[in-house]
Amino acid sequence: MELLEAIKTRRTVRNLKSDPISDKQIETILEAIRWTPSWTNAQPWEVIVVKNQAIKERLNETLPRGNPAHKAMLKAPVVLVLCGIKGKSGYYRGEASTDKGDWYMFDVGAATYGASLAAHDLGLGSVIVGLFDAPKAEEILGVPEDRAVVVMLPIGVPEKIPSAPKRKELYEFVFETTYGK
Repeated sequence: MELLEAIKTRRTVRNLKSDPISDKQIETILEAIRWTPSWTNAQPWEVIVVKNQAIKERLNETLPRGNPAHKAMLKAPVVLVLCGIKGKSGYYRGEASTDKGDWYMFDVGAATYGASLAAHDLGLGSVIVGLFDAPKAEEILGVPEDRAVVVMLPIGVPEKIPSAPKRKELYEFVFETTYGK
């Protein structure tokens, strides 16, 4: 699949089958994370691969009632939990290099997108889950204090692929030379 085609056709898939996916497919998705660019190549991420149904059920309980990802969390054969390593990205000699502070959220976000594109390229679907009780998820997974659970990514075979949502036109968000021009 060509890159722009993959970007344009990747969807948030909340309706996943419980069919297993292969370790090779999971490894391919993890390789996409491995090769994601990051601040000074800091690679401030770690990934917990969750296949255990009881753990997925406990993680699902960290989502608020209205989160539409509940079904995907329970049915997906695997949930990748991406953790950020605090104080590693965006720092030089222990000090934040920019006014943005710790960059692990940016870098983990890029890694998450790479993982979702790799899953799509393999014919799999995923949903990026960010609305959950992260401290509770960290407790369930035994994540140390210098790490932060940033996102959960249920991955599986799509039951159906949703249609593309409307996108802004370029003129609605691209400016030339200065803002608003």
